[in-house]
Amino acid sequence: MVSTIRLVFSNYSYVSLAAVIFAGLVMSLSSLSEYVFFTPFFVFSIPYDRIVGFILILAISCLSGLVIPMNVYRIKTLQNKPKKIGGSFIGSIIGASAGACSCGPVGFAIISTFGTIGGVATSLLTTYEIPLRILSVAILAYVYYTTTKSLSVHCKIS
Repeated sequence: MVSTIRLVFSNYSYVSLAAVIFAGLVMSLSSLSEYVFFTPFFVFSIPYDRIVGFILILAISCLSGLVIPMNVYRIKTLQNKPKKIGGSFIGSIIGASAGACSCGPVGFAIISTFGTIGGVATSLLTTYEIPLRILSVAILAYVYYTTTKSLSVHCKIS
């Protein structure tokens, strides 16, 4: 696994892509979950009762920053073999979006504009926010495993 990460991230463009994805997801998910405020001043605050949610946001962002550049590398390497590409890239997008779907009070306000269905969705997202993020981490971990396995097989890493 370490040799696969070393292979992919030996190119600085993949390192910068990973950094941009990580920073973008951390800032956007933290802002939506109301951990970061931009106006009138930049404020970063994590209440004690929401530390687990923030740690899960960090895990989702870190795994997305790791998995997406690996899948981009994999797609570029296997571009002439479409059957071998598979669904890992789609899995990483699903994993990242599953963590973002429970995006806190802003998302709840938007969802609640849809009436009764929005109220039910808000209730479900509020109740299952942490399990959805844990599911997202599990999906991204599985995508990392399959991508690493695929790269080690198809790129002949020893």
